[in-house]
Amino acid sequence: MKVDFSKYSDGLVPAIIQDFTTQKVLMLGFMNEEALQKTETLGKVTFYSRTKQRLWTKGEESGNFLMVKQVLLDCDKDTLLIKAHPIGPTCHTGADTCWSERNHKDDFLYYLEDIIELRKKSTDGKSYVRQLLASGINKVAQKVGEEAVELVIEAKDDNEELFLNESADLLFHFLVLLNAKGYNLQQVVNVLQSRHSK
Repeated sequence: MKVDFSKYSDGLVPAIIQDFTTQKVLMLGFMNEEALQKTETLGKVTFYSRTKQRLWTKGEESGNFLMVKQVLLDCDKDTLLIKAHPIGPTCHTGADTCWSERNHKDDFLYYLEDIIELRKKSTDGKSYVRQLLASGINKVAQKVGEEAVELVIEAKDDNEELFLNESADLLFHFLVLLNAKGYNLQQVVNVLQSRHSK
């Protein structure tokens, strides 16, 4: 990868940081050649700070590092796209991103997974998810089985509302089961994608 650091008079190129998993843009910084080399060597995003006039590894003070997964160069060879895994919030304000966006996939199922995890950790004794997860893996698996049977029954009829509601119940309880087993939806998607690619 040959970056054109000479294009701008200060020898810096923009570096867009994107979450490797969610694809959300986290922040924008600037790199010189030395910052890029350090980023690749350390595996942690390192910028050239224009205010500090030195190399600056994101998270060196806060511990909120950006762990590098992939470095891409644009077609003009003067802008970097770095896909990273953030450890903690990215913005110095404490926000997930420098645009105050929540760092999760825009797909509602991934958002629902986050809600299930929050309910699991909740102290609210009335939380259905918390109660179900506390009842153990056998009860969670049994609930998925019950919902699957109810969906099959509704599939034999022509009631769209009941069929879609039972579909939603099964999908929701499947996400709860994944959580109970310590897995997530992305891992299932990865299996499907690998099968598709074959």
